[in-house]
Amino acid sequence: MSTPYAETPTPTPYGVAETTALAGRVLDEVGRAVVGKRQPLTLVLAAVLAGGHALLEDYPGLGKTLAARSLATTLGLGFTRAQFTPDLLPGDLTGSFVYDQRAGDFDFRPGPVFTGLLLADEINRTPPKTQSALLEAMQERQVTVEGRTFALPRPFHVLATANPVEYEGTYPLPEAQLDRFLLRVSFGYPTETEELDVLRGRMARRREEVALEPVTDPAGLLGMQAAVESVEVDDSIARYCVALAGASRTHPQALMGASPRGSLALLLTARAYAVVSGRDYVTPEDVKAVAPAALAHRITVRPELWMSNVSGASIVRSLLSTVTAPAALEARR
Repeated sequence: MSTPYAETPTPTPYGVAETTALAGRVLDEVGRAVVGKRQPLTLVLAAVLAGGHALLEDYPGLGKTLAARSLATTLGLGFTRAQFTPDLLPGDLTGSFVYDQRAGDFDFRPGPVFTGLLLADEINRTPPKTQSALLEAMQERQVTVEGRTFALPRPFHVLATANPVEYEGTYPLPEAQLDRFLLRVSFGYPTETEELDVLRGRMARRREEVALEPVTDPAGLLGMQAAVESVEVDDSIARYCVALAGASRTHPQALMGASPRGSLALLLTARAYAVVSGRDYVTPEDVKAVAPAALAHRITVRPELWMSNVSGASIVRSLLSTVTAPAALEARR
C-alpha cells in the first residue's frame, strides 16, 4: 500500500476521566456555535470517539454543516467540505494522477478525502459510482486510484448530510452504505427559546461566524478513542445489544432488520456515550440512549407500511419497550 499521504500521530495517553473532561469541553465549545443541540451533538461526538462515521439527516437550515465544521475545529482536525452534486466524479473526491512535464512522470494529487474530518454535504445528490468511492474510504480508510492504493490520514472521519425532502434528482443511499454509518442523527427544530438565543447571539457578536478554539488535536483524539476501548462492558449489556438487533429481524413491521454490524455499532457507541457521561462502564441506559441513532437506519420497513407513519425509528422505540433490559448495574468506584 502506498502511504505518502497518510499521517498517524502518536496517541496522547489519556485515561477515561481525562477523556470525559475533554469531551465535555468539546461539547461546550461546539455549543457556542450550535445552540441547544447538546444531545444530538453528544451522539455525533460519541460516533467519532467510537472510531466511526455519522450521517446527519434533517431539514435544511438546522445546523448540520455548522456542527461538522465546529466539531472539526474543536477537535483540531483538518476539515474539508465536499459538495456532492450529480456531476461529481470519484476522482474529484479521491484525487487523481496528473502528468508532471518536468519530471516526465505522473504525480498523484490527493483529493478532499485526505483530511481529518470530511463533510460529505448532501451525499444523496451524487451518483452511486461516487458514493462507492467514499464507501472504500469509510470502511477501509484508504482509496484506490488507477490500481494504486493510498492510506488515508489517521484519524479520519466522515460526517455526511442529507435532507429528507426534495427527493427529485437524488440517489438514495443503498443499505450497504447506510450500514457503514455508525449513527444517523437528526437535530430537529429548535425550541422558541433556543431560536431566540441564536438571534441574540448573532446580534451580540456583530458577525456571522463564531470563533471557536481547539480543545485537542489529532493525537489527543486518538488518545480519547484509545481510552474508550478500555471501557468495561458487562456480558449482560452485550447480550442486550444482541437481543435488540435480533428482535429487529423478526419485528412484524420490518422487512429487514439490523445485521450483526448493527449490534456492534450499538455496543461501540454505548461505550463512547458512557465515557462522555462520565463513566468507565456501560449501563442499559447508555444502550437505550444510542439505540435509535445506531439501529433505525439499518431497518427496512415493509413497503405496505410506508404510508402508515411506520419508520425505523418507531420500530426501535417498540423494541426498547418490549425487549427486557438487564438489571441496573451497581455504580463502580
